[in-house]
Amino acid sequence: MNLPNKLTVFRIILIPVFLIIMAIPFNWGVVTWAGTNIPVTSLIGTIIFIVASLTDFLDGRIARGQHLVTNFGKFADPLADKMLVMTAFVILVEMGKAPAWVVAIIVCRELAITGLRLLIVENDGTVMAAAYPGKIKTTTQMLSIILLFLNNVFFNNIHVPMAGILLYVCLFFTIYSGIDYFVQNRSVFSDGFK
Repeated sequence: MNLPNKLTVFRIILIPVFLIIMAIPFNWGVVTWAGTNIPVTSLIGTIIFIVASLTDFLDGRIARGQHLVTNFGKFADPLADKMLVMTAFVILVEMGKAPAWVVAIIVCRELAITGLRLLIVENDGTVMAAAYPGKIKTTTQMLSIILLFLNNVFFNNIHVPMAGILLYVCLFFTIYSGIDYFVQNRSVFSDGFK
């Protein structure tokens, strides 16, 4: 197994660890950071989330840069990414830090795009690359998740709800990039409209 695939597998292994840390009510106390109280479990879970997110960035970059792209990587990398993000958002809904309707839209878009990717691969064997709006969506997802878990640390002192702002920017780009992917690849569905 090459390095990018090992990073992807490592990310998949981190997901249940992240889930256990965030979902089981461990009481390890609270730490104050930049004037914000953060439960230690949230801090540890966020660190795990950040490490997992970094592996998402690294595995694709290494695979493309060193010509180590594999079918396993094409399948597992986006799946691991979706699993990590969806797990984080479901936990945030459970914690009352993200509205369920926002998360439902994000999850539905991710499932729809995953289905579209599968159709494109099946039809012509190509992998749908991430477009710029999708990259903005992913970046704002990651940042909003981190700030929501860390109680908007760094922005509370200046009274800016950055975690919430990023969540709604993420929602906008989730919808926009989803529509963009379907418009760009509408030919996949041409047989259904004859």
